[in-house]
Amino acid sequence: MKKTARETVDEVFSLYEAHGDADYIGEPVSQLEHMSQAAQLAESEGYGPEVVLAAFFHDLGHLFAQREALEQMGGFGVMDHEKLGADYLRQLGFPELVARLVESHVEAKRYLTYKNPDYFNRLSEASKQTLNYQGGVMSPEEAAAFEADENHVLILKMREWDEKAKETQVPVPPLDPYKKMALELLA
Repeated sequence: MKKTARETVDEVFSLYEAHGDADYIGEPVSQLEHMSQAAQLAESEGYGPEVVLAAFFHDLGHLFAQREALEQMGGFGVMDHEKLGADYLRQLGFPELVARLVESHVEAKRYLTYKNPDYFNRLSEASKQTLNYQGGVMSPEEAAAFEADENHVLILKMREWDEKAKETQVPVPPLDPYKKMALELLA
């Protein structure tokens, strides 16, 4: 039996309610603080619901680790968390752009370390460690394919928000507006 939009949204947000307070692996904020800050950054720049929700959902795959035994990246989160999150969102019927942006934020890190070697030095220690598990610096061929993606500029924006969303003392906003956005996208 197909789930209603409300049931789908409740399912997704139950992950945040159950596991959002978990440590954001090696960073000074929780999972929920990190993802809500990314969404707030997208909102502050005037992006619409698909992009804001992608920012909010971008590390959703890490929340699965709290409920299931999944392959880890040396204590720095779940292997292929970006793909896990994207596939889950696709399965639930979210728009492809939301899933694609979730899926590609790791590609953006790999691309940026290729395009600008100094970018690596600006990464947090946890992000440097996970890069090795995520395929390392892109090859020239991978970078060319990334640049050919019609959404590559937006994907790089997602990465920018991901990097900035690690501030302490930023209050977590009410989640109801994000739930409403999700309901509207699924309607």
